[in-house]
Amino acid sequence: MRIAIVINTSWNIYNFRLGLIKALLTEGHEVVAIAPEDAYSERLVAAGCQFLPVAMEQGTNPFTDMQLIWRLYRAYKKTKPDVVLHYTIKPNIYGAIAAHWAGIPAINNVSGLGTVFITKDYISSIALKLYKFSFKYPAWVFFQNHDDRRLFMRNKLVRAGITEVLPGSGINLKAFVPAPGYKRNSPFVFLMVARVLYDKGVVEFVEASKLVQEKYPNVKCQLLGQVDEKSRSGIKNEKLQEWLATGVIEYLGATDNVAGVIAKADCVVLPSYREGTPRTLLEAAAMAKPLIATNVPGCREVVQQGVNGYLCKLRSAPDLADKMQQMLDLSDKELEQMGSASRQLAVTRFDERIVIEKYLHAIKEVTA
Repeated sequence: MRIAIVINTSWNIYNFRLGLIKALLTEGHEVVAIAPEDAYSERLVAAGCQFLPVAMEQGTNPFTDMQLIWRLYRAYKKTKPDVVLHYTIKPNIYGAIAAHWAGIPAINNVSGLGTVFITKDYISSIALKLYKFSFKYPAWVFFQNHDDRRLFMRNKLVRAGITEVLPGSGINLKAFVPAPGYKRNSPFVFLMVARVLYDKGVVEFVEASKLVQEKYPNVKCQLLGQVDEKSRSGIKNEKLQEWLATGVIEYLGATDNVAGVIAKADCVVLPSYREGTPRTLLEAAAMAKPLIATNVPGCREVVQQGVNGYLCKLRSAPDLADKMQQMLDLSDKELEQMGSASRQLAVTRFDERIVIEKYLHAIKEVTA
């Protein structure tokens, strides 16, 4: 069987779906990766995929979006997949229409609702209409948390009978493993792993870090992730440089070795405004790290209050700072126990194999 995987970047496919790709190849399927070409496209080919580049512009422009439907339609007619797996907003919406035109069953994955469901404006209104129109077509739709599924049900965007909730994208428990023994850093290290976007809560993290360091001046607060100025929620590099000049946070840039950076942190923080199921928290949980995140859809799937971390209020730097101080005040034994609870949660609920099995079953069903 030939299976197409369509996402808005090759980087995304390689970093978040490689486990699924390997499982599909092991099952004897052909896998075609369809995405804009970037530095990771060649890695997908090296992993055993066929690769077909398709440009996908950022932003909302009806003219270019209509062109994307046509480009995806031609890609599907050219590669002739038996089923198409869509991820991220544009492939989910426009790819579903293109697959319908091409007569190919599609499985969509709502891996997070992004800015359109955070900022209520004319763009979010258009997005709702587009979801409602295009989600008539997929054969199956996966969600990554129950809140997102309920939101789609409430707005009558999709039929309940073709939906299911997955534990995020899952986590490779062999790639993200705890250290052999617990050791607290001196100074203590808080790490935020996310793209440099307002919606990820970067501003709140910077402000909270300043508040914490007024009481604990030696604490390190680090930010790891790509600057994305083109995003609707992107923070300008100039603004980031202003923050760095104060010395409140340390910016680590972007890396392929996320596990290596998480390993050096004491606590991983994500004050995001909304998530599907955040991959960074799953990675940190698998590595037995205590967590702090906002009490919002997606984040509260991974953080259990007082068990493996703390949940803070949305858009509240003072409350985030309070939770960071609570973490600092824990004993080494308490921190170790929180980390162990994170690992246990990753093992029992978020193992990548659970997601892969769900996909293998769905592919079999929709192509029967």
